[in-house]
Amino acid sequence: MRSLHQQDESAAFEYWGGDKMAEVYGQPFKHITDLAFMGFWEVAKNINTIRGNFALCKKQIETFEPDALILIDYPGFNLRMAEWAKKKKITVYYYISPQLWAWKSKRIEKIKKFVDRLFVILPFEKTYYEDRNVDVSYYGHPLADIISDYRQNHQVEEREIHAIFPGSRTQEISKILPRMIAGAERTNIDTFYISKSTSVPRSFYENLIADHDRFQLFDGDSYELFNHSRSALVTSGTATLECALFDVPQVVCYYGSQLSYAIAKRLVNIDYIALANLIVDEAIVCELIQQDCNPERIQEELIKLENSDVRASILNGYDTLKNKLQTGEQKSVPDLIASEIIDRLN
Repeated sequence: MRSLHQQDESAAFEYWGGDKMAEVYGQPFKHITDLAFMGFWEVAKNINTIRGNFALCKKQIETFEPDALILIDYPGFNLRMAEWAKKKKITVYYYISPQLWAWKSKRIEKIKKFVDRLFVILPFEKTYYEDRNVDVSYYGHPLADIISDYRQNHQVEEREIHAIFPGSRTQEISKILPRMIAGAERTNIDTFYISKSTSVPRSFYENLIADHDRFQLFDGDSYELFNHSRSALVTSGTATLECALFDVPQVVCYYGSQLSYAIAKRLVNIDYIALANLIVDEAIVCELIQQDCNPERIQEELIKLENSDVRASILNGYDTLKNKLQTGEQKSVPDLIASEIIDRLN
């Protein structure tokens, strides 16, 4: 949004999103915290709310009459919106593609029919989509440049902090943070700093850590915490890639409802859940998934992160990851995508 506005000052937006987007263009029509349903069972329970969101979004788009609809991630919702928008003859761009290489590959037919241009952020995705005759652009992963610039401007001599990144949604935090705490408490590490999501009330975390003196909430920028961390426990998601780009050895954790996990295990076709492992196609960092995400294993893997050979192996893997994310482009990823969108609309 920022790059589009910088390159076209007349650009106007209406959007559904979060706090970062609000910093660019005022408050969202609907905030992402109202849209966060994770897992098959959770979606089923909230189906009426989701249907209401579809109706609300369609009405807003019809009222606004945009030149283009830019969809970001969130495929269950956005691919349905793409189909509706194309029927209304609205140009559709999709940023951060659905992970069709992992599951629901048949959705590619919807992308072909309803998406005018797909913008991907993982290096192997461009080939995947080109081989399937999808109009696709890849300019690199935006986080690679963002974090590289941040680290150059915020240099740190010593890293002695141990961090926990339990996710950004109350649903996932409530399931995984107690397990992380139970495992971390079994180590000899004095203090762990828990990254607080801006969209989750402080009281929510305080209830979970009330009886655990070695855990402190960190209210600041998560990048500041990454930049000072020696090791981290991280919930699977974008934070695992951020952690890798900050060169922080990590243990990646996932724990969901038994029903959602059982369904996902039958449907998902990937070897890894951590983005660093996925991109390099190698187990750079340890993944503790479902039953393996228990206090004993968390303790064991956290202790391993203090071993110099283990740390060196992880950091070497991170170097390989960074090389794969570099494209040689001089402009930032958002600037390049914005330029293409503006050129296509003119």
